[in-house]
Amino acid sequence: QMPPVESGGGLVQPGGSLRLSCAASGYTFDRLAMAWFRQAPGKDREFVAATVLHGYHTNTAASVKGRFAISRDDAKKTVYLQMNNLKPEDTGVYYCSASDSLEALNGVGFGPWGQGTQVTVSS
Repeated sequence: QMPPVESGGGLVQPGGSLRLSCAASGYTFDRLAMAWFRQAPGKDREFVAATVLHGYHTNTAASVKGRFAISRDDAKKTVYLQMNNLKPEDTGVYYCSASDSLEALNGVGFGPWGQGTQVTVSS
């Protein structure tokens, strides 16, 4: 299956905001968990946030809790990541993916991976 397509990244100053989008056409979207992951230079890919059950349940990594929010629009087969109060350590490539695992809220079972979208937080 083709991976979702991410967009919305860019260069932003510390304290700024970005909204990432991820289009997952061709997926049985409303039956799947969707999540965002990120990969900083020289580091492993890490879980950021996930949403299941039409957005009724979400989980957000401790490192971004209170600053990032995941949401989804099942009609548009799109998942979003609103990122506020960005910090330099948020820099990296952001990926979204889908999972049908019962443990998806913990970042389990996601793939395949697309190209991602680059987020750079720097003054």
